[in-house]
Amino acid sequence: LREGISLSSSNLVGQRQKPRFSAAITTPGYKQLINNTLGDPEIARRFVASITSAVAVNPALQDCDAGTILAGGLLGETLGLSPSPQLGHFYLVPFDCKVKDANGKVVYLRDKDGNILKDQDGKWIAKTEKKAQFVLGYKGYYQLAVKGDTYRKIGVVTLKEGEFQHFDPLKEDIKYTLIDDFDQREETPAMGYCSFFETVGGLSKVLYWSRKKMLAHADKYSPAFSARMYQKIQDNQIPKDELWKYSSFWYKNFDLMAEKTMMRQLLGKWGIVTPKLQTAYEKDDNIIAINENHEFVALPPEIEAPAPDEADEPVIYEMPEEKEPVEAGTSQKPKRVDMDAL
Repeated sequence: LREGISLSSSNLVGQRQKPRFSAAITTPGYKQLINNTLGDPEIARRFVASITSAVAVNPALQDCDAGTILAGGLLGETLGLSPSPQLGHFYLVPFDCKVKDANGKVVYLRDKDGNILKDQDGKWIAKTEKKAQFVLGYKGYYQLAVKGDTYRKIGVVTLKEGEFQHFDPLKEDIKYTLIDDFDQREETPAMGYCSFFETVGGLSKVLYWSRKKMLAHADKYSPAFSARMYQKIQDNQIPKDELWKYSSFWYKNFDLMAEKTMMRQLLGKWGIVTPKLQTAYEKDDNIIAINENHEFVALPPEIEAPAPDEADEPVIYEMPEEKEPVEAGTSQKPKRVDMDAL
């Protein structure tokens, strides 16, 4: 990152409440940040055009804190990746974050009588704001890996039911027989995922996960995904008017996210990691900010609200911003996230 603009550590880009992106991107401060980060005016102009286009096709992203969009977009640009949804290098995904007070305490909503609002499951309702999360795509990992001319071959294959035969993790030997008929293969459900690479120096690595293992991984590490609810969606047990609640990439395209996970696991364990690939690996699936030293940093993950009987310190509560008080046990329906437009 280039020098030229000073941001205090308590004033991170992506941490303050920002105006809508279409207005923020035209302000002198943001223009200066873009120019100082990218250095080249022509690159800066191209970046503004591409990131503005990416935001324009996703209405939900327009409601996000503008600083998080800009920081995530600049990170992708410095990695040499495109924000174009069609290319799939990386995505800026709208994410509801809990609002915290000056002491780092989660801010909760209450009704006009001071009662804590709860959802249908009895959990406290926290005040939230939308921020853009930087999510690296499978193609992004691939682009960063092949740019260094390190690998002779690298890729991920989704194996369908009936194709997988055997995998020896010690010898890293995998046996499978692919379905010859392309149309039949496309319609056959996945049963596992295999990632592999071979370097120009002759190092070869193979990794295989079953679909069951991938489901357990997503259920454990993705806060927005539930394996139980995913199965209900597959069994058509969720009403169509409630599907908007399940907008995570894992719900929308499980196999694509599984392929990205396999590439990430493979490169993270055995890959030859370039500085750009390491940066991408560390910042993936995080909300990005830019600190006073013009470095990209991942903001701390959001914490779950403690149950009322577990809170050992006072918590700040805040009235909803709506003019009409919100009734306890209800919450405003969030806007639908058009994940296909990302």
